[in-house]
Amino acid sequence: MRISLFAAFLLILLAGCSAESDMVESPFTGDPWPEIRAERIAMLLPGAMEEQGLDAWIVICRENNNDPLADHVGCENAGGTAAFMFFLQDGDLTSVAISPAGEATSLAETKRMDEVIQVGRGVGLWSTVAEQFERFDPASIGINTGRSPIVDGLSHTQYASMMDGLPAKWTSRMESAENMIRSWLSVKIPREVEIMAMAAEVTAQWEVEAYAAAVGGVTTDLDIANFLEAKMAEMGVGDGWSPEQNPAVNSGMDRGHSHPTDRVIQPGDFIQTDFGIRVYDKWVTDIQRFAYVLAPGETEAPADAIAKWEAARAGSRAAFAAMKPGATGNEVDRAQRIILEENGSIPVMWGTGHPVGYWAHDSGPGLSGGRLGQELQRLPTQVLKPGMTFAFDGFHSWNLTDSTTKTISVEEMAVITEDGAQWLTPPQEDLILISTPSN
Repeated sequence: MRISLFAAFLLILLAGCSAESDMVESPFTGDPWPEIRAERIAMLLPGAMEEQGLDAWIVICRENNNDPLADHVGCENAGGTAAFMFFLQDGDLTSVAISPAGEATSLAETKRMDEVIQVGRGVGLWSTVAEQFERFDPASIGINTGRSPIVDGLSHTQYASMMDGLPAKWTSRMESAENMIRSWLSVKIPREVEIMAMAAEVTAQWEVEAYAAAVGGVTTDLDIANFLEAKMAEMGVGDGWSPEQNPAVNSGMDRGHSHPTDRVIQPGDFIQTDFGIRVYDKWVTDIQRFAYVLAPGETEAPADAIAKWEAARAGSRAAFAAMKPGATGNEVDRAQRIILEENGSIPVMWGTGHPVGYWAHDSGPGLSGGRLGQELQRLPTQVLKPGMTFAFDGFHSWNLTDSTTKTISVEEMAVITEDGAQWLTPPQEDLILISTPSN
């Protein structure tokens, strides 16, 4: 079996790592999430509930197939069915957990909820839930149903049980908490932004290092992916999304989200690496870096390749300039699409960007819907706010000779501030160059 020079280098690297240590020293040690979660609930949840007109929010938790938001409210360790309830009265938030005996003891000790009410195992909790509704008398109650998988946490069985177990007086006041959840999750507190910035710097640096080790005519897309996977293993961080497609390395035609192949990179290739890591098992990154493979003897990319790169970079900067408080996601998308047309790009099917944070495609406003020739609609759920974090692309796309397409989509990460947008790590300014040896 033939092994590439790059793969051989990678094996040596991995062997050296194994001999010295299974992991390099990581800056992502400890567990900041419990403190950050408490701060997020105290600082951000009341405003999100008030903004959406909710007086109460109930999250039903259970073992194994738990609600996607269980870890965000503190019921990730639920065994039997538990209810985590949040009540807003005159701006003050009260949190109440109703839990079976056993788990209730641990909940009370952690002090993550204002009150913990214990119910007998196998007794059921709906009568106790109803008592809390009587106590606080909320006019509107948010439940976890909606179009997004992140917010659609109630299973059919749980929903049916709740409808049967609670008086119509309360079920009639229930509505989807989707908009409230989007508002709450989309904003990150400063400590979270600091963590994401550190992770973004690591992500981008590793991609640059992977390209520095690549050789035209020798290295494969899979070699580059393996280099990055080795880096993740060394530092003990996780994948930003499905491991099969992270990193997505592509030196050929557009393939969307896909796995890397053993295609050998060739002179004239633009190489796309779409890569994300997960730190503290909580926050993720999503960054793309692009390289160009030089022909033997070349020391710089041809003018046409540089022009394509600069066009994509211009689209990125136009989107960045449009990202400010009060703007809508489709306005950001429109700002880039104007540049695409001006620079001769063929239309791009993908939106400019998306929220990133707890998931690679996080909850919050999408930077999309700005296609030229279509009316822009300003929707409340699209408005950008300080503390929102995004991954967004600078596009330029063209047709290849075989009727397929190639797109530069350099992806950066930014946070919205009071004054506009701020990079989470310095953006890629220049096309990275990979040399090809002469035969």
